[in-house]
Amino acid sequence: MATVFLALTAEVYTLPAQVTPAVPRITFTKALKGSSPEYMALSIDANGKGTYDSHKLEDAPAPRPLQISAGTAARIFSLAESLNYFRALQLDTHHKVANMGLKTLTYEAGKQINKVQYNYTENRAAQQLTEMLEKISSVEERIGQLEYAMRYDHLSLPETLREIQEGMNDHNFVEAALMIPTLEKISTDPRFMHLAQARAQEIMQRIQENK
Repeated sequence: MATVFLALTAEVYTLPAQVTPAVPRITFTKALKGSSPEYMALSIDANGKGTYDSHKLEDAPAPRPLQISAGTAARIFSLAESLNYFRALQLDTHHKVANMGLKTLTYEAGKQINKVQYNYTENRAAQQLTEMLEKISSVEERIGQLEYAMRYDHLSLPETLREIQEGMNDHNFVEAALMIPTLEKISTDPRFMHLAQARAQEIMQRIQENK
């Protein structure tokens, strides 16, 4: 099973070998056929600058830029340091668990490239790092859903925004501020239902209060 996912992942997303990042960079990918999304890739450098991409396994990548806070970037790289920047690291549990998706963590700095792959890990630092990166990815997924609804399905906006409110209650997001530009557009555009505008405004207020 892992071999199949490795092959799929290699076809979908390959870090250019000839490009050496001037700033250390961590990339997290996850592939699981039949899930939504089937494939995602989040890349963050030590300055918080990065890209996010998600799509079906057979589709071409289309990463979009993002910028996270200095505090979150520092936490990501601190956790990576505690894992020796993934150098000669074994993370996969030896216990039998369900297929939760093939995850890959890659650290790049100069000519140094370290990589580790796992389905599920019991390593606490790796769990924390995975959770943080997945919660940033969840924010990016919600942005994509909102932008799609703004273009093609205005009536679904209130429900999508309600789900975001529930996600915030459950602490499912890291870097929720990435949603603010999209939420501002919804809250001020008269084409959208008043309920959608009000929910977008409420979410923005909560994000600002939690900063």
